[in-house]
Amino acid sequence: MSQRIRHIRALAAFALAGAALLAWPAVAAAQTVSGAASAVQATVFGTSTVLAGTGPLVDALDAREASDMASSILWLGGADVLHATAISSVDEVASEASLADLGVGVAGNYVSAAFVMASALAPIDGSPAGMSEIDGLAINGVPVYVTGEPNQTVWLLGGRVIINEQTPTSTGTTVNALHVIADGIADLVFGSASAGVSSGGSTTPPPLPPPPPLPGLF
Repeated sequence: MSQRIRHIRALAAFALAGAALLAWPAVAAAQTVSGAASAVQATVFGTSTVLAGTGPLVDALDAREASDMASSILWLGGADVLHATAISSVDEVASEASLADLGVGVAGNYVSAAFVMASALAPIDGSPAGMSEIDGLAINGVPVYVTGEPNQTVWLLGGRVIINEQTPTSTGTTVNALHVIADGIADLVFGSASAGVSSGGSTTPPPLPPPPPLPGLF
């Protein structure tokens, strides 16, 4: 066999070995995300509706948006400029929901607000955080001072209003800007945002296979 043929075969063997190495699985890191946002979630006497809801994120590079200029909230009232977003990127999950000119009446109580917003953030390397903003809140015509503290509660006859409701989850947080509960009658959430992210660990590939023998050299 000539030296030239042996050289060509050797190059071909090295090329095959290189292709096998490139195709061999590397250390794989798994990442699980969760997130969703909605302007309104309302359940009254078993009838439910979601307005401007993104639905849940489906993977680590998903983005969702929903909006509505004006909507009625079942037969209770309505709101304007409803909007929600949920976004997952390489380093965080973020969601936000907002609405304006809210006005609803339930179980003899009337709740109104000029603006309602909730947001949640879950970074991959950091602590999750949530916040809400509520302007012009009034209950039964009486202005309510919003402290900004989580889970501020205003008690009603047969119910309650929870302001800046925050619920930690195993991977992140859920924020409900305004949660109106009339026991046995209605459960209303205005401005809801959730975000979560977790690492599913890593898997280590098996040992690399031995390189193929070089043809014609042995």
